[in-house]
Amino acid sequence: MRSLCLRCLRPQSTCYCARVPQVDSRTRVVFLQHPRERRVAIGTARMAHLSLPNSELHVGVDFSGHARLEALAAHPERVAVLFPGEEAIPIEEARLNPPETLIVVDGTWPLARKLVKTNPLLAGLPRIGFVPRRPSNYRIRAEPAEHCVSTIEAVVEVLGALEGHQERFDTLLHPFEFMVDTQLDRQETRTEPPRRRLYKSAWQPPLELRTIAENFEHLVLLYAEANAHPAEQALPSELVHLVALRPATGERFQAVLAPRQPLARSTCLHVELPEETLRAGEPLESGLARFQAFLRPGDKLAVWTTFALDLLRRDGFPVPEALNVRLACARALKSKPGGWSTGRSCWAPGFPSSGLRGAPGGASWPWRRWSVPSTSAAGPPSPRPGSGWRRSHPRRAQGPRVTSRRAGAGASRDYDGSGFGVFGPLAGSFGLAM
Repeated sequence: MRSLCLRCLRPQSTCYCARVPQVDSRTRVVFLQHPRERRVAIGTARMAHLSLPNSELHVGVDFSGHARLEALAAHPERVAVLFPGEEAIPIEEARLNPPETLIVVDGTWPLARKLVKTNPLLAGLPRIGFVPRRPSNYRIRAEPAEHCVSTIEAVVEVLGALEGHQERFDTLLHPFEFMVDTQLDRQETRTEPPRRRLYKSAWQPPLELRTIAENFEHLVLLYAEANAHPAEQALPSELVHLVALRPATGERFQAVLAPRQPLARSTCLHVELPEETLRAGEPLESGLARFQAFLRPGDKLAVWTTFALDLLRRDGFPVPEALNVRLACARALKSKPGGWSTGRSCWAPGFPSSGLRGAPGGASWPWRRWSVPSTSAAGPPSPRPGSGWRRSHPRRAQGPRVTSRRAGAGASRDYDGSGFGVFGPLAGSFGLAM
């Protein structure tokens, strides 16, 4: 018999108590939970209750004569019920006169509707409705519609809207995300028959990747190359080439930075620039100042590995919030995503690996990193006339694939033109048109 945690009522092996934050709220949250939901191991009302010191949890169906509920109903101007409906006021209106107490009904949608219908006291209280910022991350339980979310996600949305400081309430989702990921991992590795029938909702990308589409106008793709020496020479890698792209507007940035230490033998191959071009590059301070001017408040960097970020931090650059897409994709795939070749086989099988595309003005050598086809979440990318993943190179057009395992590369790549193009199939699979 499995031992249970008496606090979260989960098996000790999947206990999430260590990840439960303590978040103070102005609003008193009162959970009314249907008894059937109390027996659901993956329910979230108890999780939210444990995270909110200013909350209480009551279990039942008919709360007639319930002293606490009658006391709340006696002051309808201070209380609201979080439940959708035609009579529900939008969250923007509720923010103007926020309730002191928020009653949250917990259960499946049929059970929650029954609980509200059974208790006339609830029907006499004002209701609050809201539109979630993103689809639910409740990937272990099917929701009846795209706008439906779990109890804890609903509480996070509403408290953040009513009280502000949304990021503070977002921390309530840490144990929720841990529970979802743990449950999915256990289902994948389970060998014995399940104890009960499992209902799986449609697969969705992890939340960290969906946020890319939600903040698309602030997304900046970043790639960097370094003058990297062999480890035995004990010379740190230094930034010599920086390129960035803002997909929402098509704005591009590039800086070729003059090396500050001896040039490694392999640097010109990695950067795909002649030695004289590298040595004639601008000073580091000038390039970083231009990149700082390129960035805007609220920008979020997306990188395939953290190597570019490490190079910037090493030179004292204030790196804004960034997303490691390779790590996020590894979590989504539950395996190593590899480089461009693996990305293409996982997300866009059958996509052509050859073709030519020149950048505007003929300066294709840095911008081929961003020459990726338009894709969408509906399916694999479709080729556009004249587009492709590789650029023409007279010396390597028919040559073998070159693989790099240098420090910071993080993955093999085709030096005849794939580069950072792995963002194409991967980002397209998560709803980004590049």
